[in-house]
Amino acid sequence: MDDWRDLAACRDEDPDLFFPIGSTGPSLAQTRRAKAVCRSCPVRDPCLRWALRTGQAAGIWGGTTETERRLFSRQSTG
Repeated sequence: MDDWRDLAACRDEDPDLFFPIGSTGPSLAQTRRAKAVCRSCPVRDPCLRWALRTGQAAGIWGGTTETERRLFSRQSTG
């Protein structure tokens, strides 16, 4: 696989879906919708690894939120 992004389920979605503003109210529903797309994605793991490796601080990547990725990073360094 040359580029995992070519196979990503999110390629056919509005990119804004994966960048909710905030973490309450309508943003929670948006986050759930984005994560649902990620659950069906064949390249979810490479996406998450890339987000962690490159320090993606915003958006839903590999089915995780910014907060979830920060926890992963802390656990792997702690």
